[in-house]
Amino acid sequence: MSNSRTALVTGAAGGMGRAIALALKARGLTVFGTSRRPDTKLPADYPILALDVRSDESVQAAIEQLRERAGRLDVLVNNAGSRFLGAVEETTVDDAKEVFETNFFGTHRVTRAALPLLRQAGGGKIITVTSLAGINAIPFGAIYSASKWALEGYFESLRQEVKRFGIDVAIVEPGAVRSERREAPQQPRSAIAAYAAARAHAFEVILRGDQKGMDVSRVADCVVRIVDSRSTRLRYRVGLDATWFPRFKLLSWSFYESGVRRRYALDADK
Repeated sequence: MSNSRTALVTGAAGGMGRAIALALKARGLTVFGTSRRPDTKLPADYPILALDVRSDESVQAAIEQLRERAGRLDVLVNNAGSRFLGAVEETTVDDAKEVFETNFFGTHRVTRAALPLLRQAGGGKIITVTSLAGINAIPFGAIYSASKWALEGYFESLRQEVKRFGIDVAIVEPGAVRSERREAPQQPRSAIAAYAAARAHAFEVILRGDQKGMDVSRVADCVVRIVDSRSTRLRYRVGLDATWFPRFKLLSWSFYESGVRRRYALDADK
């Protein structure tokens, strides 16, 4: 792989984004990361650009800085995002808008701003980290899952639009991931007592994945394989849960639904 290739990884100050950035750097790419609040105390393994995906101005400024410093872009990794968990009835429209502003519109801002550089380079890769929740919706994760499902459709469409420019589009769908820097999910501002027991059981299962899930290096390795690949698929599932759970939907819906309810102990207090 040529050392002249340049990659931009959003949300790369820590956790999964940092693992991806370091893996790409180890493969010989010139890597730039982004963060809403760059921490000058972090090791200078690669430059961190200030970028808030919720701001048009911030995204444009970061892309211009990348253009000035590297002159090109060959790989974009959309990793920045936020998690939100709560019952639909507890979730306001403003809550939902905030989630989509980061996870969907933020990803769109960065992708749209980066495309001219990718076309000028004569092609490249756009790799977006979504989630198993974007394939199999999780209880108390309606808004989060919806934002990830939206990205699935978005990049399936984009792949067809930019293929003629030599730009490959791929989606990485990880299952539960263990990360020391992963922030706790955001929650609605007010809770409804009727959902308390089921919500607590579901949260326990979800947060257990943050502690016992696969190492972030597996996602980073998948991204490197996509960058190295000459024939890029649209979807890559990482982890045993991401590989198997979607297949259960091929069975009867009642079987699948009862399995979800058991997994998240939603009826434990009935």
